[in-house]
Amino acid sequence: MDYFLLLSSSGLAQGALYAMIGMGFALIFKATSVVNFAQGEVMMLVAYIAYSIAGHFEMGFWPLLGCTIVISALCGLALEYLFIRPMLGEPLFSTVMVTIGIAVMIRSITVMIWGPDPIPFNSGLDDDLIEIGIVGLQLSQIYTFVLLGITVLTMWLFFKFSRIGVAMRATANRETTALLMGINVKRIFALAWSLSAIIAGLSGVLMATTFELGPDMWTQGLHAFPAVILGGLDSVFGAALGGLIIGLVEHLSDGYFGHGLKEISGFIVILVVLMIRPYGLFGTPEIERV
Repeated sequence: MDYFLLLSSSGLAQGALYAMIGMGFALIFKATSVVNFAQGEVMMLVAYIAYSIAGHFEMGFWPLLGCTIVISALCGLALEYLFIRPMLGEPLFSTVMVTIGIAVMIRSITVMIWGPDPIPFNSGLDDDLIEIGIVGLQLSQIYTFVLLGITVLTMWLFFKFSRIGVAMRATANRETTALLMGINVKRIFALAWSLSAIIAGLSGVLMATTFELGPDMWTQGLHAFPAVILGGLDSVFGAALGGLIIGLVEHLSDGYFGHGLKEISGFIVILVVLMIRPYGLFGTPEIERV
């Protein structure tokens, strides 16, 4: 039982990071109907920039998070303005291919500037484990759970009660209709990319604090992608729950069945779920009348 609890706690801690990355995926898809395959790379880029700022100004964890939010928002706005906005009106497949190009570009730029070797990330947090019963968690992992809860609550309030959130949902549903209703689609796209980048940036700093900073961090975006499919591509909250489930499944399979299964267990889960619910656990089915 103790072994199960240890695996579950580490799996949920990892899943909380997947949840935040996955929410960024779902947010962009919910607003623009585009799958952003550069989400993991944006997370990595912001984490590296935060590392440089932390080293230069020697700031604490919370001021660093504040700077990360600003940096992430600017990165998201820049990517949307330079690469996504010119694709308005083009086929979705072309826009998705642009996001893949952005991903490759960010990976190359990261290695060119910061090098190919992993780097310890000093965010100002202690590395000591905090004992909760038999479970030991790092302070960064506890903060990950806290920030995940805050992010989920904020997104729920945003989509439920704000006019911009409703406009974002309308834009994702029918872009042409949204334009006819007077919604500024360009502004909605920019906001979606900005918010998604903020969530990615926060998860990147937390991940680098928990583990280390390296040019392979972008692969965590691939690990988080099954969480989005599991929860539903257009469900921000489903992506959060899916991340926790995928993290838990990965660590349990790693502990009980071997390391090789950890890499594919998340994809096995979504294959099983999609055969039963093709739109994920909380995704919205599309009904076409013929």
